[in-house]
Amino acid sequence: MTTSTDTGSPAPHVSDSHDLIRVHGARVNNLKDVSVEIPKRRLTVFTGVSGSGKSSLVFSTIAAESQRMINETYSAFVQGFMPALARPEVDVLEGLTTAIIVDQQRLGADPRSTVGTVTDANAMLRILFSRLGRPHIGPPGAYAFNVPSVRASGAITVERGNKKTVKATFNRTGGMCTRCEGRGTVSDIDLTQLYDASKSLAEGAFTIPGWKSDSFWTVRVYAESGLLDPDKPISEFSEQEMRDFLHREPTKVKVEGVNLTYEGLIPKIQKSFLSKDKEAMQPHIRAFVDRAVTFTTCPDCGGTRLSEGARSSKIKRVSIADACAMQISDLATWVRGLDEPSVAPLLAALRRTLDSFVEIGLGYLSLDRSSGTLSGGEAQRVKMIRHLGSSLTDVTYVFDEPTIGLHPHDIERMNKLLLRLRDKGNTVLVVEHKPETIAIADHIVDLGPGAGSAGGTVCFEGTVAGLRAGDTVTGRHFDDRAALKETVRKPTGALEIRGANAHNLRDVDVDVPLGVLTVVTGVAGSGKSSLVHGSIPPGENVVSVDQSAIRGSRRSNPATYTGLLDPIRKAFAKANGVKPALFSANSEGACPECNGAGVVYTDLGMMAGVATTCEECEGKRFQPAVLEYRFGGRDISEVLAMPVTEAAEFFGDGEAHTPAAHRILRRLADVGLGYLSLGQPLTTLSGGERQRLRLATHMADKGGVYVLDEPTAGLHLADVRQLLGLLDRLVDSGKSVVVVEHHQAVMAHADWIIDLGPGAGHDGGRIVFEGTPADLVAGRSTLTGEHLAAYVGA
Repeated sequence: MTTSTDTGSPAPHVSDSHDLIRVHGARVNNLKDVSVEIPKRRLTVFTGVSGSGKSSLVFSTIAAESQRMINETYSAFVQGFMPALARPEVDVLEGLTTAIIVDQQRLGADPRSTVGTVTDANAMLRILFSRLGRPHIGPPGAYAFNVPSVRASGAITVERGNKKTVKATFNRTGGMCTRCEGRGTVSDIDLTQLYDASKSLAEGAFTIPGWKSDSFWTVRVYAESGLLDPDKPISEFSEQEMRDFLHREPTKVKVEGVNLTYEGLIPKIQKSFLSKDKEAMQPHIRAFVDRAVTFTTCPDCGGTRLSEGARSSKIKRVSIADACAMQISDLATWVRGLDEPSVAPLLAALRRTLDSFVEIGLGYLSLDRSSGTLSGGEAQRVKMIRHLGSSLTDVTYVFDEPTIGLHPHDIERMNKLLLRLRDKGNTVLVVEHKPETIAIADHIVDLGPGAGSAGGTVCFEGTVAGLRAGDTVTGRHFDDRAALKETVRKPTGALEIRGANAHNLRDVDVDVPLGVLTVVTGVAGSGKSSLVHGSIPPGENVVSVDQSAIRGSRRSNPATYTGLLDPIRKAFAKANGVKPALFSANSEGACPECNGAGVVYTDLGMMAGVATTCEECEGKRFQPAVLEYRFGGRDISEVLAMPVTEAAEFFGDGEAHTPAAHRILRRLADVGLGYLSLGQPLTTLSGGERQRLRLATHMADKGGVYVLDEPTAGLHLADVRQLLGLLDRLVDSGKSVVVVEHHQAVMAHADWIIDLGPGAGHDGGRIVFEGTPADLVAGRSTLTGEHLAAYVGA
């Protein structure tokens, strides 16, 4: 017998030819028929200025279609419980794999949501304590601060043979603290700030801003409800009247033949004031909320959220409340010290989760930390935890600026994690601005050339070397390095902080210089935000701009959020001799067909709802009669469609000259938002755009000290220079600017640096350097000093 051997290489299998994700004709948001080919099992970074279309391509097109197609594999019954997604506007999408999205969307800010609940670490701890805790108090629910205890008794009918009625009792032990209902804090509304008890309702007892005596919806509904005597002083109300006045459930009442809803004063205040974004409130309303509402730690549970029974059950003298309060790196050590064969699989899973926290640089957190207090970068890394140990391959991981909130030292660790996910055979897509992460990419897609309508095209595709050599905005600025200032400003005074001990700070004493640009640095978790936001009291003279999310519906836009719409409405009203309310799409001027939304939404159950442009107003949101009124030759819908830069010219001079509107528009342009249209919904803005929008609103405040939290978040390399110019203008105008920042360009530009560390969590909380950037670079005594020296080439 002879054996034949094929010495030639075998032909590639047809399945190996699908090694690209192909996108053709993408038109989502500002994308202009974009076509790209993205290699699979590689790390692809998407770059471009803010608003150039990166998120539209990566998240709203590629990831959205992948998720939609996966959802379609489930039954119609299951799809009814899932978010309905529409097919993105794109001609061809080929080669998609399962997409796992790790974005910067804030984790739920519900008071009962903690780091432990969102990562399932709490669920495992509860099972552990229900098996090993002594004294034993019940099943896992007995250790859960979201589960209330329930008791019931009564007659039940057992339908078996002859029906028989028996008496039964039912008990369920929960771990929720009954006083604070699992929130850890109790809110106290100061009633003296709401009304003057010596007056009657008819005499104008209410002292709440905006509550006028002739208002149908507020004052008159109380005075004319029939439930209260409007002529009796509030101090003389009976117990029942006081209960109705403060706490009554919503009740239908008639006032002058109109059906209205009467509701107790406290729930009404909670809904109308406490559910809104404080930053978007007018200053006098914000001051009222600060005066009227105080939040204090629950005295019954000490802020642990847990009942006394849950706190009494312990493993090796540690209760579940103690475990959740530990720094996660310490908790991981404690769990490794438990050796119980009966719960070995549970302990192994818990160890893996806790070790992932440490590996990703979040070992300084504790499980009882409220998820709403995490920064955007921390929230994104918390979402990464469940994917780190995954055995899945050929998955597409999509990240949105994973380096936000990271010190240069921590960026190296994040880069290694991204490369590790790729090396397991996954496709990694990253939207990023930091050159350190762009530099490790296998493939780069650069969008632009500008933002908004000036963007939406692919300017470059290729390698890092090709990007450097290319003539795109990103390529030209890729190797930009800010130099240390030759001379620094002299302080005009100092803000003294003494004995600061919020979170992990260790009785820190520091003088923050005034009249200069001060940058607070340190690794993530070193105590920067605790020092700045926890120790510089927000008062009349301090303007604090943090990274908390902007609350706003799709009806909210830059014009409404910044207060720009008010002078515009008044200018239109004055020019045409009509009411200002006509020029609001949320008020009298709204199109009756779509109620001012511009689109009509049709809910299709488990399928994606369809939003069709309103035929009545053609998407302009206003009644046709309102659009006949013009100002400066434009109607109100045309003005709201303008980008900020065009609107600034329009209201800056000529017959449409409106100084109040022009001032706000100039501030929006100063923070780099000149490309935003005035009527663009807030829900479509990126995280960086929202923070700069908030900064623009605060630039009009009269404070002397501005406190900013990572203002470079979401900023392109080319935009950082513009931000530095803005910070300089603020300081030169007599303001003091304190910035919590990781970007080396901002550090190099500072007049004074306060560096915290040396590590994170209980390894941080100390001042490790105070002085000028030049001294920090010369000494190289801290991690920040080493990285800044490398950055400026010293």
